[in-house]
Amino acid sequence: VRLVMPHNVSDERKTMIAAYGAETVFSDSQEGSDGAIVLAQRMLKQDPDLYFMPDQYNNPSNWKAHYDGTGAEIWEQTAGTVTHFVAALGTSGTFVGVSRRLRDERPEMVCVSVQPEDPWHGLEGMKHMPTAIVPAIYDPTIADENLWAPTEVSYDLARELARREGIMVGHSSGAALWGVREVAGQIERGVIVTVLCDGGSRYLSSGLYGGRL
Repeated sequence: VRLVMPHNVSDERKTMIAAYGAETVFSDSQEGSDGAIVLAQRMLKQDPDLYFMPDQYNNPSNWKAHYDGTGAEIWEQTAGTVTHFVAALGTSGTFVGVSRRLRDERPEMVCVSVQPEDPWHGLEGMKHMPTAIVPAIYDPTIADENLWAPTEVSYDLARELARREGIMVGHSSGAALWGVREVAGQIERGVIVTVLCDGGSRYLSSGLYGGRL
């Protein structure tokens, strides 16, 4: 197994991959996740018989898994009371799949996407769609509203969740929580659901948690 990622990913992530016995191929840090995507596609094109690429950004199985799994679970666990769904955008599979499932259950479901507020953000794993390589599975028409998350405030919310609730999450989860807070401030009543997609253990040495807790 070979995994392609930017050279500046956290040390924890590099150690974790090595522990599983996978080989890491590093892309240019300045190019972010888009650079990793381009390099992985280039490797596949150069040696198609050697590699199988799941291609989570373009494979419809991504959003379909969330349609069949995550979305159905949210509907069941909230007993059909969920009114708003908020999700951070990375591959966009969670947002697209869950939103489609919840809309099938409740057509008036409000679905809100959260993106970084600028191209040079610090929210690892998230995409600023206006300037990034847009995943083929992304459907911008699904969102009733797009919110633009600030990096530092998202970090603060992730740290607060660790301190107050004992739940350690990563960058995109902090941004998702920021989005939930924004939506909650706009409505009088409702049941808002989000998904915390990343654990914080891979960011302990990074600017998110390193020396901050």
